[in-house]
Amino acid sequence: MYKNYLWLLVIVLLANCEKDPSKNWKPKDLITYGIPITILSPDSVIVRAQDYSWMKDVTLKNDEDKYFVQIYASNATTTDLARVKSDQLNTVKDMRYFSKVVREDEEGFIYESAIDSTNTSYGFRYVQIKGDKEYVFQTGLVGTFSLEDVENMYKAVKYQPK
Repeated sequence: MYKNYLWLLVIVLLANCEKDPSKNWKPKDLITYGIPITILSPDSVIVRAQDYSWMKDVTLKNDEDKYFVQIYASNATTTDLARVKSDQLNTVKDMRYFSKVVREDEEGFIYESAIDSTNTSYGFRYVQIKGDKEYVFQTGLVGTFSLEDVENMYKAVKYQPK
């Protein structure tokens, strides 16, 4: 009987150890930063926006949750989403340490970069075209992220308010 309680305690403790920070992320409207998009983010995310004449660059960062999303907004050169995604994929494949595409869908992909067999990191690209604007979402430019971190960020940028 005592063993049964011990096993139950172990199972409960293990279940509580698996914390997915993205479950607590909330919708963040970016219209005040010049981008009419809502994504999921941690409450204490730090948002920085740069407005260049030809592009907006908005970053959302929270080190505690391993969250670093960068969004580039510019005038769309095409309304062909598949072409924009393909261009992004080609850009990533040309990167020095690109290793492989982990997962791909119509709007984006998750990829792996590997300096060597012991040093891998993951990233993503996700694209949207709204009206005459093109939005490219990606992991922040600095840092290394696990596949789980990137999958959470990818889900966050794909968020669609109801």
